[in-house]
Amino acid sequence: MQLFTHAVCLQHDPGPGHPESPARLRAVLQALDQDRFAALDRVEAPRATREQLLRVHTSAHVDRILGICPESDTVRLDEDTLMSPASAEAGLRAAGALVAAVDAVMQGTTTRAFCAVRPPGHHATPDSAMGFCLFNNVAVAAAHAIAAHGLKRVAIADFDVHHGNGTQDIFQREPRVLFISSHQSPLYPGTGTTEERGVGNIVNAPLSPGEGSYEFRALWNDALLPRLHAFKPQLVLVSAGFDAHSNDPLADIRLQAEDYAWITERLVELARAHAGGRLVSTLEGGYDLNALAVSASAHVGALLD
Repeated sequence: MQLFTHAVCLQHDPGPGHPESPARLRAVLQALDQDRFAALDRVEAPRATREQLLRVHTSAHVDRILGICPESDTVRLDEDTLMSPASAEAGLRAAGALVAAVDAVMQGTTTRAFCAVRPPGHHATPDSAMGFCLFNNVAVAAAHAIAAHGLKRVAIADFDVHHGNGTQDIFQREPRVLFISSHQSPLYPGTGTTEERGVGNIVNAPLSPGEGSYEFRALWNDALLPRLHAFKPQLVLVSAGFDAHSNDPLADIRLQAEDYAWITERLVELARAHAGGRLVSTLEGGYDLNALAVSASAHVGALLD
């Protein structure tokens, strides 16, 4: 199994007090530095190319993000999303990690991969950065799998506590991509109702504040995993947000690290059943450092096993 990351992802700095801080990735990488993860093949993430970004983003959006290189301090894109001097490069490496991971699993270099990168991606729409996200990393990966590898069925499973509105927006008219999401509602960004179905390729499953392990597992077992199996994906992509943990400060779902191991095991089974085992996961949210570290460890441990 391969682990894709890059040092510049630690240099993207939205500023003091911002929840999406470099400490998040540092906590994940330190957790994955334990002996039990010694078998991980660590790979430096390349930059995404302009062509790869333009498969899901407008030219104006790509130009805007790459054109913002402040010499110091930060530039605010919206209320939540800021860029520092290293942010554009970090965004390129984050998206590039996903592309390289897709190439690796499609070429048989590895079966599974985890991308420990930031900024996260699933809120970024075709023409806007939002929700801490600059480029939609998992969407870039899905579009690359279709364009470069000729896949006809790519599944994206998103268990971040916030709805992946950008991913949904990008693929809502693309039947070759199935987007499955569990998330808290009501909560930012306010999207993700069950009525949002795209062309039959969007499946949203909201959780109510205060719900936890039982409701989460029942939702995936009864509604979401059957849809994924019916789709028979040739590649499984995962937006792995760990902010549904009970200790996370930005939401009110009560998951534990064991729940992330459980859903990861189910997604590995899905990949083995339909996709030759091919699965690529990427870090999205998670804002309590201890909860993030143990949850990411549980996730990657289940991918390794």
